[in-house]
Amino acid sequence: MSIAPYVGLALGLVAGGVGIGAVALGASPLVAGVLTVAATAGLTRGLHLDGLADTADGLGSYRDRSGALEIMRKPDVGPFGVVVLVLVVLAQAGAAAALLTRPWLSALASIAVATAAGRLAIAVACWRRVPAARPDGLGATVAGTVGIPTLLVAAVVLGAVSLLATPAWLGPVALVVGLGAGAGLLAHAVRRLGGITGDVLGAVCEVTATLTYVVVSL
Repeated sequence: MSIAPYVGLALGLVAGGVGIGAVALGASPLVAGVLTVAATAGLTRGLHLDGLADTADGLGSYRDRSGALEIMRKPDVGPFGVVVLVLVVLAQAGAAAALLTRPWLSALASIAVATAAGRLAIAVACWRRVPAARPDGLGATVAGTVGIPTLLVAAVVLGAVSLLATPAWLGPVALVVGLGAGAGLLAHAVRRLGGITGDVLGAVCEVTATLTYVVVSL
């Protein structure tokens, strides 16, 4: 979990390269934006998107803690999860399309930072003071494994890369807004579920990445 932000940077650089390459080959920005998001989803096998859908179903059910966790364990996806999933993917693709109309370095840095921001949010969710929601599963394995110094170093690295966005001040602002949204979701999930699960980590990742994408594309 400590290296998740840097893995996110690498994923974002690859996905951004796909989008920039598609534009260079004559694809419209919208098509290139879709391909950018598709590359990220493909490289991660949709793991975080799956977590987002399951968390949306669980939290959206308004069931008690045990009921929400049981819903999140089920392999199927409910209507609430589908709606949230579609909206998030559309927002990311639309934002990526807007970014791909900018100079290539700005576009590449912005996409990389948005992708990495989601993974930094995962590391934040694994901070030592955040408990696991249940005694088994991914959440129990990684909860409490990341310290503050690790998070600060990653934040500085992403902040530096975000300065390559156009305009330069917009990158850091997008990073702060995205991480703030992810922290809000994390706090709500901990309050409702008692801690984190693997699905919560995926949801925090995607919400953070989406808000970062949207703001940096303004």
